[in-house]
Amino acid sequence: MKTDIRNRKDIEKLVNAFYDKVKKDDTIGYLFNDVAKVNWELHLPIMYDFWENILFYSGNYSGSPMVVHKELHQKSTMNQQHFQHWNNLFSETVDKLFIGIKANEIKERASNIAQVIMYKTLS
Repeated sequence: MKTDIRNRKDIEKLVNAFYDKVKKDDTIGYLFNDVAKVNWELHLPIMYDFWENILFYSGNYSGSPMVVHKELHQKSTMNQQHFQHWNNLFSETVDKLFIGIKANEIKERASNIAQVIMYKTLS
C-alpha cells in the first residue's frame, strides 16, 4: 500500500527509483551518462538534499542547478521535449511509489522547477 512522502528515507527511495529510470532512458539518459558523465555516488546525495529541502525546507541544500544545466546545454543542446520528458518520468515515479499531499506537492514543485530551468537554460 502506498503512503505519502514522509521523510528523507522516502525522498531517497524516490530519487533512487527516478534516476534508475533516467540512467536507462532513451530520451534523456545520454545527457546524464555520456554528456554530463554523472558520478552517481556524488550526485544522488546532492539530489536527496535538494528534494528534502524543496519538500520539507530542511535547509541542507546549497547549490546552483541553473549553472549546471546551462553548462550541460552548452555541451549538448537540450530542448523543451527533454525537460518535459524529465518531468513525465519524475511524476510517473512519484505516482508509482507514493500517494498524498506531499506526493502531489513534489510533482507540482518539480514541474515548476523544470519550467524555470528550461526557460532560463534555453533562452
